Formats: sequence, structure tokens, C-alpha cells
Amino acid sequence: MALPFENVLIVTASVGAGHDQAARAVGAEIGERYPGVRVTIADFMGEENSYLNALLKETYLKMISVSPQVYDLLYRWSQTHQLPVVQTLLAKAMKRSMRRLYFRYRPDLIIFTHPFPCGAAAYLRRKGLLDAPLVGVVTDFSAHPLWVYDEVDLYFVAAGETRNELVRQGVPAERICPTGIPIDVSFGRQPDRSAAMRELGLAALQPTVLIMGGGLGIGPVADAVRSLDGVGGGLQIVVVAGRNAELRRELRAIAAASRHYIVALGYTRRVRELMAAADLLITKPGALTVSEGLSAGLPMVLISPLPGQEEDNAAYLVDRGAAVLLADARDAGAMVAGLLARPQELEEMRGRARGLGHPWAASVAAGIIGSRLAARRGAAAGVRRV
Repeated sequence: MALPFENVLIVTASVGAGHDQAARAVGAEIGERYPGVRVTIADFMGEENSYLNALLKETYLKMISVSPQVYDLLYRWSQTHQLPVVQTLLAKAMKRSMRRLYFRYRPDLIIFTHPFPCGAAAYLRRKGLLDAPLVGVVTDFSAHPLWVYDEVDLYFVAAGETRNELVRQGVPAERICPTGIPIDVSFGRQPDRSAAMRELGLAALQPTVLIMGGGLGIGPVADAVRSLDGVGGGLQIVVVAGRNAELRRELRAIAAASRHYIVALGYTRRVRELMAAADLLITKPGALTVSEGLSAGLPMVLISPLPGQEEDNAAYLVDRGAAVLLADARDAGAMVAGLLARPQELEEMRGRARGLGHPWAASVAAGIIGSRLAARRGAAAGVRRV
């Protein structure tokens, strides 16, 4: 079946690797399933698109780093107070950025992995200034009300519970597809564990702990690594520091004095191989990382969730028995020692994780986009300028 659109724009926001990864996953599957369709991925928060949006991005990153409590207050407040006012203000502030993207690429379908550009596009469509189907890809296990707009034709969400949350917020159920969060479909074809360990230079008979701090390498990753020094026996610890060069230098210093074998990596696209080799994952509960972990069937120890979305992600996984949440990353060693001493419990967590995984979510979403939006053909016509 041919996709009834020729020019697809996917709008992401570089405020964390997850939105970008989901955009790439969906874009790759549309390109794979519908050859000839042009797919463009644009960063709504990039300075080349808008200085204001880039400033908002820097403010957000600084806030979650320095004053997470303030961010938590704003996140929770925006869920319950004056939401239409907040939505309208954000949309009006960002409409020109969205308009520039729209006229630059002239898409006949727009997909969003972040609510800010989605809201701006919904505003333009409401005013008759944009005529293209809008698709929202919610990249967390909860759905903030800032995602909710009558003009959005289709939503893809993490789970049935997320779907129910959107329904309670007024989105018609038929517009919501609980596909799972889109990740690279290669996670549906897990590599052989022994081969992955050999390739990474790891010993087959030693427990392997993978620690990830997300693409930005934030959170108490170093504290978690230090705490593992108290675990008896020989551990293999693989740590992904992301783009945080300072953290990577700190990890190398820790490795030099540790009783365990520690490998400190920077940003990597080999997460699938790392997860295949691991027995356990310690991570912040970023939605894309934990979605990859679920698809790999990895039990998880969650540390230092950011306020708001990550706290909701952690609650979802803990409630379903696929993860445990630590109040302090310095307790990671004791938790890991306990889990390794209870292999049956670890195996049960592995099974629950695998049951929650959706490695083919991006492919399923691409197929649904073709079938459900077939009636909305052609490029937007008669659009007047803002």
C-alpha cells in the first residue's frame, strides 16, 4: 500500500535524546515501508529555527540541572491550573517558528515527538493557516495535557494506560493508538548474547551491569558506579556517559581504583549490543532508554528520575514489577548485590520487562499512519500567510 502523502515532516525537540530517537525511528520506518516518500526531521528547539525556542531549551536544561524542584512545581501546576491559557500562550509564542518550518518544507503530513511544536501547529490549523494532518507521538508513559488538541488527528502512546489518560482529558478514543514508544526496530532482533559479549571484550561467566545516564549523561551516575565497589565477586560494569565528557573522565578515574572491571563509554549507537550483554540495567527512567531496556528484557534499577515525566515513567515500571526505584543512587550497590543473590526474582523481572516491551512500535505506527490517514491526501492548499 502506498502512503497517501509524499512529503512528511517530523518535528522533534532536542531537549533530551528521547524525542530525537523516536523521530528517527518513525522516520526510518516510514522510509522503509513507503519508498519514494520524502521524510524530513527538524529540530524545533534549534537556534537555526528560532532563537526564542533555543532560549527555552537552555532554560529547561538549566532548570532540571540546578532547580529540579522548580521544574516539578511548574510541571504539576500546568497539569491542573489554567491549562487553556498556558496552551494558547505557548502556541502564540511559537507559531512563527512552526509557520517557518511549514513553509520551508511544505509537508502534507506533520508528525511531532514533542508537545510544544504540536501545540503551535494545532493553533495554526485552528486559525485556518495550516491544512495538513497532525500526528502526536507521546514519548513518555504518561500524557501531559499540553499534548491535547482537537486538531491532532492521531496519537501514538506507550500503553493502554496512557491511552486511557488521554481519553480522560477529552481525546476521542479512536484517535489514540497504544503502540508503545517508537524505538529502533533493531531491538526486535536482539543479537546473540555470547557474540555481543565477545565483541565487547566481556567475560561470559561474570555478571554484567549496564549503567546509562541518557544522551546528556546527567544524574548521579558516578555515585552509582562507586556504590558497586561494595558488591562482592567480580562485576563487569559498562557505563555510558553520553555526551558528558567530564563524567567520562571521572568514570575513568573511578575505574582505575575499582575492584571491578569498568568500561566507560561516551555517546554510542551500540545500545542494543550493550543491553544484549547485560544482566541488569541501572538508569534514569528516560522513556526511550527504558523502552529499549524493556524490549531487551532487562531488569532495571532506576535512579534519580527527573521531576514530572521521569517520575511517572518510574512509577509505571515499578508498579508492573519490571523495575525497582532507589531514593539514593549510593544504594545501588546494595540493591544489585541483593538482586544477583536472588536469580529467580531477577528472572521474573526479566520476563515482566520483556512482556512490556514494544520493539516494533515504530513499524506499527508507520503502518497505521498509512491506513488511518488515507483519506487525508495531498499537500495543504490555499494556505494564507500568518
